[in-house]
Amino acid sequence: MEGIQKLMTHFWFDKEAAEAGEFYLKVFQNSRLLSRVKIPDTPSGEVEALTLEIEDANLMLLSAGPYFKVNPSISLMVSCTTKEEVVRYWNAFIEGGNILMPLDAYGFSEFYGWVEDKYGVSWQLMYVGEAPISAKIRPALMFVGENCGHAIDALHYYVDLFRNSELKSVSRYGEGFEPNKSEYLNYADFMLEGKSFSIMDSAYEHDFTFTEAISFIINCDTQEEIDYYWEALSADPESEQCGWLKDKFGVSWQVTPTVMNDMFHEADTETIKRVTHAFLQMKKFDLAELERAYKA
Repeated sequence: MEGIQKLMTHFWFDKEAAEAGEFYLKVFQNSRLLSRVKIPDTPSGEVEALTLEIEDANLMLLSAGPYFKVNPSISLMVSCTTKEEVVRYWNAFIEGGNILMPLDAYGFSEFYGWVEDKYGVSWQLMYVGEAPISAKIRPALMFVGENCGHAIDALHYYVDLFRNSELKSVSRYGEGFEPNKSEYLNYADFMLEGKSFSIMDSAYEHDFTFTEAISFIINCDTQEEIDYYWEALSADPESEQCGWLKDKFGVSWQVTPTVMNDMFHEADTETIKRVTHAFLQMKKFDLAELERAYKA
């Protein structure tokens, strides 16, 4: 399907995916709907999935029941060239939302705010002025609780794992930022498959951590590629289902065949049912079996 990227950020909602998708398409001028499909006969009943292109990021939104709730452990960081742009996004997201960090000047940005929108998705809005922007929107991972202190390990793990990757910058806290230890990761910027990410530790008390509510989709072209990422990432056998897995840090990933995007985008209802029935029996995806179900 045109416009689908190698890595996508996936959000699990109860029933709000379509409403949230329409909202984000209105908030961001440079955006479009890539696909909208309904998948019948899943354990959650009929589910709806939307794929959006928002600026330079692909987001997939899924309505699949009240099993997981998005939280700020993974947020979306938006780089803004003007303060007016920051305010525009802030005003859109704060309506019905919650302030995590108020709009203000901080040591890392002269104008920044962190807000959770009415659907629970959190956004870090940062004025960057004339500084180069490697990505308009990037996922930002925050390691808290038992995970705190392991962000640097995760950073090197992901950069080593993905063949097309790059470590851009690393900053430690240093002294005077208690309860964070000096060696903890204050901020790091890295690239995976051409997409920008950031990562940090936070030793402050938080009532959230990584869950299946926010995951990263890896679109794979071959069974060999599926096998590679599955074997490298999966660290919790009980979490393996329908292409989903959890890595050793608790971050959720979906290792999926790229062709599935076309299967669900182009197929009729009966074909979608066959493909759905096939993949519901799988943990790691079997590309050949999915193609047989599609062509049956």
